[in-house]
Amino acid sequence: MFGYINADITQLSESDKTKYKQFYCGLCHQLGQRAGIKGQMLLNYDLCFLAILLQSLYEPDISSSNHRCIIHPFKLKDYYSSNAIEYAADMDIILSYHSLMDNYRDDNSQLAKLAANSLRKSYNQIKEKYPLQTKAVEEYINKLSEAEAAGETNIDIISSYTGEMLGTLLTWKSDAWSDTLHCMGFHLGKFIYILDAYEDLNKDEKRGRYNPLSFMKNESPKEYETFVRINLTSLMAECAKSFERLPIVENADILRNIIYTGVWSKYEYLQLKDKKYTLKEKP
Repeated sequence: MFGYINADITQLSESDKTKYKQFYCGLCHQLGQRAGIKGQMLLNYDLCFLAILLQSLYEPDISSSNHRCIIHPFKLKDYYSSNAIEYAADMDIILSYHSLMDNYRDDNSQLAKLAANSLRKSYNQIKEKYPLQTKAVEEYINKLSEAEAAGETNIDIISSYTGEMLGTLLTWKSDAWSDTLHCMGFHLGKFIYILDAYEDLNKDEKRGRYNPLSFMKNESPKEYETFVRINLTSLMAECAKSFERLPIVENADILRNIIYTGVWSKYEYLQLKDKKYTLKEKP
């Protein structure tokens, strides 16, 4: 899972904060319906964004209810229910299953394997319902594995695998908006891959693990930070262009908050962290 597509809560109005939480709780509720408590442990803000985006674009029937959940047993929590949220929950399970299997393959984590096995029934059911999306994720995992084994250094090529996968997941329906949603997901996916590689670079280098940014950093250390920043900025600009082509009115402020501000929170945090570390190391 990624964990980069978050809202900047501090910049949301009180009403939008409430809506955002209701979508998040709605996604949690649907995960519980599909896979029980283990499903709810997969809750991810990335898929909350997907739910809000598709709900706002297609406007399927949506209802509001409340319940007591395991995290907040003493207080009723409001949540939304809709077909768009159900779809986001299905995509969450697909991505989580492969993420767990990836952890098992990389670290021989038996706990990850056990968790993945517990999701297999739900995964197979979703695969029958959404074969195109499931195939996209499976091909994405295979292409990444092949690229890592080959030591691929072209960040544009390898990040495009994440872009193609996310573009397919955003394409809920085959209609007039499919190409725009795919384009939006493609650039957002590339952004996520590069930011994830950027965050993990130091850790990967210490452990001797593959990271496509290592080549760039070693070849052009002075241009490395500029390269990353320019690429991230360019990708989100293209993502935003696609978003603005969509006829979205409801929840538009929440979505713009995420696209224009929220997705940058991790990068800004990493920059601040690096600056503090550099100052600390100076004599």
